[in-house]
Amino acid sequence: MSRETLLPLLAAYVLENGLADVSLRPLAKAAGTSDRMLLYHFGSKEELVAGLLEYLASMYAATLDAAFPDGAATSRRSLAEAVLQTTAQPDFAPFMRVWWDIVAGCADGNAHYLASAGAMGDRLLEWIETHLPTDDPNPVAGARAVLAVIEGAMMLRTIGRGDIGEAGLAALES
Repeated sequence: MSRETLLPLLAAYVLENGLADVSLRPLAKAAGTSDRMLLYHFGSKEELVAGLLEYLASMYAATLDAAFPDGAATSRRSLAEAVLQTTAQPDFAPFMRVWWDIVAGCADGNAHYLASAGAMGDRLLEWIETHLPTDDPNPVAGARAVLAVIEGAMMLRTIGRGDIGEAGLAALES
């Protein structure tokens, strides 16, 4: 097996079970290999997570584009509402689950998650910026507002499930 054949198997497990606090053993089992073999292919758990998040971000780039086909013609508010609506759709939900796992990892102070969240945040920001109206006086501010809406929605859902934890509550209050 190579990294390229392992990543889809690992991604399928993560989309089903989430990423936060995942250990190597269940990932290896899901991929039909051993945790030693995962370390052989990726070098470390941090590199595995980085590769996996990159794979998931690229996998859902097309979903982002497909989710908002009329994004360029909508107002900032409409786009934010569309993002919220889309997070409830099955195709988009796994992306948001992984996004939330990253946010939760950052809230727990994991530097690697923080770097990954930055990369995925940049991807979302870039997509939203390109889909905001060209006459928007401040597209970056509009895109960041949409990201804030996404993160807020995910936090509220997590609070509703009762599993946000102290770190998440602190992040919500700040």
